[in-house]
Amino acid sequence: MTETPMFPLGTVLFPYAGLPLRAFEPRYLELVRHCLDTTPEFGVALIERGREVGGGDQRFDIGCIARIVETAEDPRGFWHLVTVGTRRIRIERWLDDAPYPRAEIEEWPDGPASPDAAARVGTVVPQLRRVQAMAAELGVSVASVDVTVDDDPTVASYQLAAMAPLGMLDRLTLLGAVTPDARLIRLGELLTETEALLASRLGGG
Repeated sequence: MTETPMFPLGTVLFPYAGLPLRAFEPRYLELVRHCLDTTPEFGVALIERGREVGGGDQRFDIGCIARIVETAEDPRGFWHLVTVGTRRIRIERWLDDAPYPRAEIEEWPDGPASPDAAARVGTVVPQLRRVQAMAAELGVSVASVDVTVDDDPTVASYQLAAMAPLGMLDRLTLLGAVTPDARLIRLGELLTETEALLASRLGGG
């Protein structure tokens, strides 16, 4: 297990997905300074109960390592960060939040993709595009439909999950899928449910 700085958030970060952040609380300013002085990485975990600001929150036990790829410090001393998810983790034990949230973690690689995984990607892509178009018609902000999906089914499964307009618990379920195939199957099911719901709303149902 590895002790790692953690940034609990109200969002789910997937490997290969970008995440802009603003650090302004003293504990997270300290976390950023530590990361920039050592390894520019920290863990991101979804908050189960509570708020991002102020502490006292409860957190789920899976997450993703975020790598800092760009920084800017504004005149107030806040940090604006551009990060990208790199690899999935299990949180084995949360430690004290002083001087910032920390946890003992283990990396959690995906299981192997099956020979059918590429075909599953090919099925999910047009399904996702339909759902994105329907959501946009209802005024929902959606990810760009022009993103090129990677040829690697494992990478593609995370890219598609990150682009899907889903709630955070559904996204957490996708992050925790054991294999790329399981992720793509569940994503297809969630998109089918979402498409039916959006169709009902567009039809005035």
